[in-house]
Amino acid sequence: MKKVLGEQVSDTKSDATAAGGMDVFGFAARFAPLIFLILLMAVFALAEPRFLTPVNLFNIARQVSVTGLLAIGMTFVILTAGIDLSIGSLLAFAGLVAAAVAKGGLSDRFTVGDDAIGFGWPLAALAAILVGVIGGYLQGFAITRLKVPPFVVTLGGMSVFRGAALLFAAGGPISGFDAGYAWWGQGKIGPVPVPVILFLICAIAAHIVLTYSRFGRRVYAVGGNPEAARLSGLNVNAIICTVYVIMGFFCGLCAFVLSARLNSAEAVAGTGYELTVIASVVIGGTSLFGGVGTIFGTVIGSLLIGVLLNGLVILNVSSYIQQIIIGVIIVLAVAFDTFAKSRRRTA
Repeated sequence: MKKVLGEQVSDTKSDATAAGGMDVFGFAARFAPLIFLILLMAVFALAEPRFLTPVNLFNIARQVSVTGLLAIGMTFVILTAGIDLSIGSLLAFAGLVAAAVAKGGLSDRFTVGDDAIGFGWPLAALAAILVGVIGGYLQGFAITRLKVPPFVVTLGGMSVFRGAALLFAAGGPISGFDAGYAWWGQGKIGPVPVPVILFLICAIAAHIVLTYSRFGRRVYAVGGNPEAARLSGLNVNAIICTVYVIMGFFCGLCAFVLSARLNSAEAVAGTGYELTVIASVVIGGTSLFGGVGTIFGTVIGSLLIGVLLNGLVILNVSSYIQQIIIGVIIVLAVAFDTFAKSRRRTA
């Protein structure tokens, strides 16, 4: 009897899918962020005609590119069911190191423009990335070798790196870079800002790595079932440590770009970025439980958050309310992900 009933239920599901021509829930689960982004842009465009002006759209793209770079790295981390709460603090520390290298030390920290004698933007960018990579490796080492949960390690890292940034620059900013340095944050290639181009290049590269490389498949395997991945012969600890190094790389790159854009590096840079970045990744469809997610979804999630914040600012919505809205969206996105996961199990 149970077998017959099961067959009847299965047939009913098949008939419903065939009648509708598609799995509505599956379609919504896959394309919900993109659909919501389009609807959100339409609403803001109707409420405020200035929203769709080229100037504002490029402004959104420029703002999204900074947190978007971090979101790419965070996608690798969350795909392994990890988390990194230290990204804002590590970004601030890496940015100050890059600025100090560009200035040739802290003695000329307020010298403006080309009058500053330093080591140039290539070494400054390399220094920022190196700091980020080392910070990511240390956290990955603590997670894999010391067996400390990622939440605890990166929560501690948040405090350590912020303190290191304050100590390094004695709490003050380092500002006034030469034109070559500033170009990476303020320059354009045609009408497109340089940070946007960097973001797109990194997104395409990350997509290729996750989709077509052996390492990408291993990241998904570790996130989906780490014990099964270990029994299959994968070095789970090495893969987990590597994704935190990748996260550190993007922290360093973002630190360089952000300091170039603001023409200043300071210890309070990146405050609150954790919330925006995690929201972008989760809203884009990457599961906090690991093993599910795409770079394309992260890009859409980053754009969605950028459009939402920009539209609320144009409509003069309080920044306090903006934080509430983002928090609610994160909870709803995770709730939807949990529901979708339970539905796949019972399907």
